[in-house]
Order: sequence, then structure tokens, then C-alpha cells
Amino acid sequence: MPRLRPARRRLPARRLPARRSLVALAGSLAGSAALAATLTGCVPNEATASDEAIAVTLTDTRCTVSTDRATAGPITFQVTNSGSDVNEFELLARDKLRIVGEKENIGPGTTVNYVVQLAEGDYFSACRKGMVGEPNHVTAFTVTPGSGKTASQSENKQVAQAVDDYLGYVRDQSGALVTATQKFAAAYAGGDDASARAQYASARSFYERIEPTAEQFGDIDPALDLREADLAQGQEWTGWHRIEKDLWPPAGYTAADPATRTKLADTLVADTQRLYDLVHAKDFTLTIDQISNGAIGLMEEVASSKITGEEEAFSHTDLQDFQANLEGAQVAYGVVRDIAAKKGSTGTDVVKKLDAEFATVAATLTRYRSGDGFVNYTELSTAQVKELSDQVNALSEPLSRLTSTIVK
Repeated sequence: MPRLRPARRRLPARRLPARRSLVALAGSLAGSAALAATLTGCVPNEATASDEAIAVTLTDTRCTVSTDRATAGPITFQVTNSGSDVNEFELLARDKLRIVGEKENIGPGTTVNYVVQLAEGDYFSACRKGMVGEPNHVTAFTVTPGSGKTASQSENKQVAQAVDDYLGYVRDQSGALVTATQKFAAAYAGGDDASARAQYASARSFYERIEPTAEQFGDIDPALDLREADLAQGQEWTGWHRIEKDLWPPAGYTAADPATRTKLADTLVADTQRLYDLVHAKDFTLTIDQISNGAIGLMEEVASSKITGEEEAFSHTDLQDFQANLEGAQVAYGVVRDIAAKKGSTGTDVVKKLDAEFATVAATLTRYRSGDGFVNYTELSTAQVKELSDQVNALSEPLSRLTSTIVK
């Protein structure tokens, strides 16, 4: 089944309107709310049972949803992976192309609550064993009209402002990514490996901050960020990590010739421009649950690949990716934090816990800074990796409640 590949539209760069600087917001949150994280894609075996949750069971051969319909509004899916491999649960739009919600990195033996806000309409549920290839077991799912309950006018304004702020942030980051990628690609194609290596981690940071948004477009993320270990048989390998292997070649590896380098560089720039065009399209928007789930997704990236050293297999610049994911999560959490805080005692509790845990992880990560970047991942001891992992894991419980808190 084809994935979403919208027509490219080149639009002028948009400058942010007068509003709070989200970069400044992320900085201010570094001391009190510096990280939004879920380890290994969800809360292993700790999802709280709910009478309102729709049960989803994933196995190695199929995925089963307990009902084919729900009422418009916030919908909770309690997803259990009974298979032997990591899996993901997806909700697709009526065209079966656009992803309107997804929960990734659901490990074997794991149960997780996933909350998504859906309007009335026709959708499809699906799963993706191993998180590669096309979605499997695509099944119709209908959302019927809601109860008519609406948020207050002041809350609606707050939500609208949060969405506007985060859209501005995503668009700014995509613009900075285009510029940094063009410069990096020119150095790589021109054979200036020293310059390309120096730019690699910092240029990637713009992408790492907004990766959950890029993943909504189906083929963008694999084109830009696929790791060698995740290649499907016969799949063309492009993007950052293909170039990374050339710049930090392992023993016995034959680097690309000049013509191949030029092709890889041009493809990287073109795919990055495609992402820019998509997020700058006039009809592109996000929902508040996509923003909060994006914060979760960013830190799932940390848990599943950065903190294990698997993401940057050749350059070992994983801590720079960790920092970028952290910064992106800070912004996503920051724009929904006040909304959560006004949701009674539950919201107050979630915000208090997140603020405290965020600060702990941010402070620990700062210890590994070196110049404008970070020490090589291979320099960390087993004890230091475990400390970071434990701290990220400690955030999983309050963060898993963030989306359900803000949309109910």
C-alpha cells in the first residue's frame, strides 16, 4: 500500500509572528521542565486499565481491535503486544495514506495506553510488526458524533495558541534544517570530509527536534533517517546515516565514489526541502494531542536508540541526538504545560512530576558536554549509561498521562 507522498509545493520561508520564543521557553524549562520521555516506546506492563479503553492486541501475525467504532473526542486504546517483536499501532485517515495517530516501539510483552483525539469520520486501524514495511491488517474504524461536550472558550483559545506556537516552531526548525543540510551536503559532495564530520551532528539536530512531525508524512522519515540495521531487503538506503557511514567508514568498508556522493547529497537536500514544503503548506496543521504525543515520541527515540548507542552506529554522536530530542520535547511539553496544569488535581500532579523529572535528566546530560557538542558515546561508562537510562525511565509514568490529561 503506498504511503503519503503529497505533491511538493515550494513556499517562501515564514517568519514567526510576534509571540513567545519557543527556544527561550525550552531554555527556561531546562531548570524546571527539561525533558519529556517514555522509555522503550511506552510504559512496560504499567498501563492502567480503563473501562473506556478500546483493547488492541498485537501478535506476530495480526492485530485485533476489540471494536470497530468509538465516539468522537479523546479515544483511549489499550494496546498489548503479545508477539515476539517490537510493533506499532496506527490510525490512518480515510484515504489509508495519511497517519492521524501512531504509537511506536511497543515491545513484546508490553501494554500501553495510547490516547488520540479524533473527529467524526471514517478511519482505519493498522499495525506494523518490526516497525518496517507497509502497515498490516488495515481495518475500518468509524468515529461517530460526540456527546456535544465542548471546552470553554478560554480553553479553546489556549489550545489554538499552543498549536500556533508549535507550528511556528516546527516551521522554523525545518527552515534551519534546509540551510544546515545544504551546507553539510556541499562539504560531503565536495570531498571535504573534515568539514562534513564537524557539521554532521549539529545539522541533524534540527531534524531530531521535530522528527514526530516528519513521521506523519510516511516516506519522509525513512528517506532521511533510516539506519542500516533497519533496511528492508531490496530497499534503497539514503539519508543521513548512509552518508554517516561514508564519513566514519568501518574497517573493510569501501566509501562511495564522487558520483555516488553527489547523488546522496542531492537526494538528502531534496528530501529535506520536501519536508519543508509539506510543513509550510497552507493546509498543514496539528492537533493538541499530536503535539503532546510528539513529546512522548521524541523521548521514545532516546530510549530506543540514542541511549543505547544504536542510532549513530558509525559517528557515535548519539548524545547530540539525545539533546536535540530533549529540546524538541521541551518545546512540545512547554506549549501544552499550562493546559495540563489547569486540569484539576490530576493535571497539577502530572505537571509537578514532569517538571521535576525533566530537570534531573537535563542536568545529567549537561555533564557530558564538550565544546559545542558532547563527548563521544563510546566514552560513557556502563554506569553512566545506566544512570541516564534510569532517569529517562523515571519520566515514563507521568509522561504517559500527559495526553489523556490535556484532551479530557
